[in-house]
Amino acid sequence: MFGVVPKTIWNKTNPADANNMIDLAMRCLLVEDGNRLILIDNGIGNKQDDKFFGHYYLNGDDSLQKSLHKLGFDLKDITDMLLSHLHFDHCGGSISWNSDRTKFETTFPNATYWVNADHWDEANHPNVREKASFLKENILPIQESGQLKLFRTGDKIHDKIDFITGNGHTRSMVHPKIQWQDKTVVFMADMIPTINHLPIPYVMGYDVRPLDAMQEKSDFLQEAAANNYILFFEHDAVNEACTVSVTEKGIRKKDVFHLSEI
Repeated sequence: MFGVVPKTIWNKTNPADANNMIDLAMRCLLVEDGNRLILIDNGIGNKQDDKFFGHYYLNGDDSLQKSLHKLGFDLKDITDMLLSHLHFDHCGGSISWNSDRTKFETTFPNATYWVNADHWDEANHPNVREKASFLKENILPIQESGQLKLFRTGDKIHDKIDFITGNGHTRSMVHPKIQWQDKTVVFMADMIPTINHLPIPYVMGYDVRPLDAMQEKSDFLQEAAANNYILFFEHDAVNEACTVSVTEKGIRKKDVFHLSEI
């Protein structure tokens, strides 16, 4: 998760267990606006076999359906399923088994599934390094359902959502930039997976183009500090969101909070 940064450094903020693993979240974001209910990413899902899940040690009682029910919503209420990218831990919940486990079906039957067109092409023609992260059972059934809608960088899917697009982690990963009240919330996906990835050299070994990932992060953090953006973390097991400011060590966290607090 921290690339070339030595474990003696990152282990101070993200202590590893006996298997050299750290706690991470798969935190999604729900945006309600009028008659639209937009979900951003949907986690790893539950349709893979025990061998697959055995690599990741899933824990806790949270699930996407439980979280929606707490808010008075159900899977069928989602109108827009917006995917930052198609790695399995971000889109695995897109597709589920049907009731008798004979075929796959979309988890959100009434939703339009939004995917960047260039990234869709990448996921369906993956490079060797990323191939294991793009699982056909997470991707092809979306197209077969007729619910897939591809968009290009610069397109608008909602008048309060723009996109920051990056190529460092994977080609054309998108970060929804949401205007909410008088604030701007940016869904960080895998550009800055946790609050401890704010330092520029802290990029993941998963990143396909690490130097590009570092430059994209640097450019974004300058913009975020100047405009007081709220960074929403998908993978941080402890910290949901923060703002950032310029310090003598570079751009670092300023205020840390839950969106519900503001």
